[in-house]
Amino acid sequence: MMHLFLAEHRAELERRYRDKVARRPLRLPTEQQLQHGIPIFLDQLIRTLQAEEAGKMTQSLAISGPADGSARGTSELANSATMHGGQLLTLGYSVSQVVHDYGDLCQSVSDLAVLMEEQFAVEEFRTLNRCLDNGIAEAVSEFTQRRDVLIANEQALALSQRIGYFAHELRNHLGTASLAVAALKQGGMGVTGATGAVLERSLVGLRTLIDRSLAEVRVEAGLTLQRSVFFLSNFINELRYSASLEANLLHCTLIVEEVAPLLQLHADQDLLLSAVGNLLQNAFKFGVPNGTVVLRAYANGERIRIEVEDNGAGLSPEAADDMFLPFTQAGANKTGLGLGLSIAWRSVEANGGNLSVESVVGHGCVFIIDLPRHVDSAATFAA
Repeated sequence: MMHLFLAEHRAELERRYRDKVARRPLRLPTEQQLQHGIPIFLDQLIRTLQAEEAGKMTQSLAISGPADGSARGTSELANSATMHGGQLLTLGYSVSQVVHDYGDLCQSVSDLAVLMEEQFAVEEFRTLNRCLDNGIAEAVSEFTQRRDVLIANEQALALSQRIGYFAHELRNHLGTASLAVAALKQGGMGVTGATGAVLERSLVGLRTLIDRSLAEVRVEAGLTLQRSVFFLSNFINELRYSASLEANLLHCTLIVEEVAPLLQLHADQDLLLSAVGNLLQNAFKFGVPNGTVVLRAYANGERIRIEVEDNGAGLSPEAADDMFLPFTQAGANKTGLGLGLSIAWRSVEANGGNLSVESVVGHGCVFIIDLPRHVDSAATFAA
């Protein structure tokens, strides 16, 4: 009888099952899996067979459920298989591996029975198949349900981050435009000067942001880069105008070092303006009161480096490691969404560059953008 065979050779069956699981790619059986998964199923299978041999069909169904699955979730086997499916998701298994987990036991029983020339009644095989079907159905159902919840949560988080990126950039452009308008009013200046150019750039930035946000809805891969060749000196001068307004408002000193006139970049200028602008705003925000922020850009071999340096409190190594994650705020000033550095990192990465930070606690931070340098083949430029 099958239940006697299973009970007598239980240790050997579990060993064979363990070996089969261990041979799966990158998967090893854990103590949790061995204690709360298939071993419990084996106990339930044995008790089901014993109940049926004694003619106690009601007890058999209470243990392992009917063959048609009409009473799902009401048997002992259903409860343990549900727990097992959730555990396998936590362990990083795929849905196919959940199915194989039960198949490994069935194969172990068949292999050992053939080896020992054991023969079972047809009804016993039907009971075995019924228990396997119910166990797999419950485990897979729980596995997929929990996985779907995880996927939905991840998608919701991704959506909230995209909305956060949009809101953060929108506020930055509006803030710069408001500063420019205030400067124009107070100074009685026309809109054809440098301040008017800042206002125009902010309005263009708002339009570009909205256009790109709409494009991102249509294209899940993200933003399409609009690359162009431009002079680094012009790029830094444009940043100088907008950053000076914020520096004056916050009573900070902005120092912009001279840039070699012929250095060029081939990149998406709007994304880079967003990246460096976020770094400058971050430096003004977290620097010491009446502090100094330095913006410099220069050639470093075949690369261009753009640096934003502040004289703030600096960062610990732990804070520096996490600061480019979305919604992370390492400083005491908690205004904003904690997205600026994450946006800057994404913008730089999209242009084939790297963004890093060097910091010593008590001595400020230096944020470094490293980008490929564009060299015009028609001329030789000096660094």
